[in-house]
Amino acid sequence: MADHRHDNQKLTAIGIPPVDSQIYTTLIRHPRTTATDLAEHCGLSVQQVARGLARLTASAMASRVPGRPARYLAAAPDIALGELVAAKAAEVKGTRATIEELMEVFREASRFTHPAELVEVVTGADNISNRVSRLHECAREQIRFFDRPPYVDPPGGNHANEHRRLTDGIRYRVIYDREAIAIPGRLQNDILVSLAQGEHSRVRPTLPIKMLMADEQMAAVPISSSPHVVDAAYVIHPSALLDALVTLFEAEWVRAVPLAKVIGDDQPEQTDDAETGTLLTLLAAGQTDAGIARALGWSPRTAQRRIQRLMHNLNATTRFQAGMNAKERGLL
Repeated sequence: MADHRHDNQKLTAIGIPPVDSQIYTTLIRHPRTTATDLAEHCGLSVQQVARGLARLTASAMASRVPGRPARYLAAAPDIALGELVAAKAAEVKGTRATIEELMEVFREASRFTHPAELVEVVTGADNISNRVSRLHECAREQIRFFDRPPYVDPPGGNHANEHRRLTDGIRYRVIYDREAIAIPGRLQNDILVSLAQGEHSRVRPTLPIKMLMADEQMAAVPISSSPHVVDAAYVIHPSALLDALVTLFEAEWVRAVPLAKVIGDDQPEQTDDAETGTLLTLLAAGQTDAGIARALGWSPRTAQRRIQRLMHNLNATTRFQAGMNAKERGLL
């Protein structure tokens, strides 16, 4: 009986009245049951059960079985309850967005009197995702981004928003860590798409932190350096710390290799196929043979063969020499 009450409480949480929840869960356990038998199982009057069954059949959560006496059958829970759960989830998500908007007002109102508000701690993947979306929306000039795993949302899931903001005139400057580029399909299906839309993209072998910054007004930095999950983040407002992060980004930007120089419309004539420029970029980013294979969808043997052929064409015996020769030829 305790388990039945627990089930009823869960259904009540998604908007089903307690009596209807009790009748529905009882009907699942006792299919093709009459109203009289349901009343006995539920400890309710026949009139209460009859009204509840009328509501359940009207909402397609139950149906009457042909024949006499009248018997009833519960609809499959995934169908009967799926839409209610989805609607409740959308309602909760909307509430979270409202909370975020109210928090923005709260922070603006309290920042001048509460210096501690200059650095916030945001926990939970959904809350971090909402805050990142707000960062994209509140930028007025540019977004700076250190892109490295792990990710709260799947990489590439923000193309539509980024493209819209690029259309608004917001400049996107993104530095990709080699681990970000090595994700299978990421380079072709995500990074090059962003580059074609107007993103300014560069690569570095490693990045010191993961960071998203809107203008010089706000930045989000994961608290943990774990390579597996992002479950807490600092949100940093205008301060000496934010100034230091701006300086760090600009220093890494100078050291990074521009993707546009070796990929796209500027592809050099010396390359013998469209993937050679990408391969040069990955080598310049410090990718290993295994990382290049994953990024381009090649087998390890194919990656080794292509790298060796490229080094032969560049008349180089080491990767460092290959990079220098590529720069001399204007390939990097």
